[in-house]
Amino acid sequence: MEKVNIAIVGYGGMGGWHTDRILEMDKFNLCGVWDIDPERLEIARGKGIHTYSSFEEVLKDEQVELLTIATWNDVHKPLAIEAMRAGKNVISEKPVTMTVKDLEDMIKVSEETGRLFTVHQNRRWDNDYLTMKNIVDKNTLGRVFRIESRVQGSRGIPGDWRKEKGHGGGMLLDWGVHLLDQALTLNDSNPIKSIWAKMTNITNDECDDGFYTELTFENGLSDYVEVTTNNFITLPRWYILGENGSSVIEDWDLKGKSVLVHNWDKIDSVPVKAGTGITKTMAPRTDETIHEQPLEEVYGEWVQYYDNIYDVIRNGAVQTVNHRQMKRCIAVIEAIVYAAQNNCVVEFNDIYTAQ
Repeated sequence: MEKVNIAIVGYGGMGGWHTDRILEMDKFNLCGVWDIDPERLEIARGKGIHTYSSFEEVLKDEQVELLTIATWNDVHKPLAIEAMRAGKNVISEKPVTMTVKDLEDMIKVSEETGRLFTVHQNRRWDNDYLTMKNIVDKNTLGRVFRIESRVQGSRGIPGDWRKEKGHGGGMLLDWGVHLLDQALTLNDSNPIKSIWAKMTNITNDECDDGFYTELTFENGLSDYVEVTTNNFITLPRWYILGENGSSVIEDWDLKGKSVLVHNWDKIDSVPVKAGTGITKTMAPRTDETIHEQPLEEVYGEWVQYYDNIYDVIRNGAVQTVNHRQMKRCIAVIEAIVYAAQNNCVVEFNDIYTAQ
């Protein structure tokens, strides 16, 4: 097996994470890392990792075939384009870039140079996502008409560049891009009809510290996505509603369950007290008409992401995270910003333009 030689550009949190994982893989050889911060390079050297003195030195290293770019969001585009023109294949950390126009420029260079260009959407391999996807794919609940996806924190935006608009900060571009990629991958062939959104600035005025959005697809599915950083009572990670049941996944540890109807015809109920009145409509179903079952847990292997990168470079495989998906995701992010700023519902065209 001929290993792929890789260098990491940006040795911060995610760059360090990529570096550690690469060192564990048998299909890749780490040539070294580069960062603009001398202290980060000193940390790398302390671990016995080769460091480059500049980005130009990385590009001049003829051994390097692949770069993983894990820098501030606002410099993904120029670094990726320069790298591809230097003959390197490129993985960009998410978000791949901040506008559809910039992404189109990057894709054009990829096509002109014949170099691999993709984005690191690692959360397609998260266990909670795969467990949710399995419920939908297996039709466990019958026709699913609503999916709710949330991540919630209580510490505001991290105190680094992620709170700075100029560097591409904000939760929409941080966590949002993950949850939206999951929603869009699940609905890869299901066109989006419309998008509603609200962005928040509770703890930060410069860029969003959270957002709420609802994607409505042409098949009627409503996909609600929420990221908050000022919430102290955590709601479920996933809540899935189908015509024949509901499922909940509480957290990343896969606590949850499904409740299914097995006797739709028996709908009579005894009224129950509800506040200062009674209700028959909202009375719970009787035990003989429903049953509860545990989640069928599905576990992912993140290394499959890099396995695909290897196969693209060495064996001419098709990349898993493709240009069309990348473009669709950034277009949705642009539509969310537009909908929130203009307090409107955006009629979305899956040719990647918001009307």
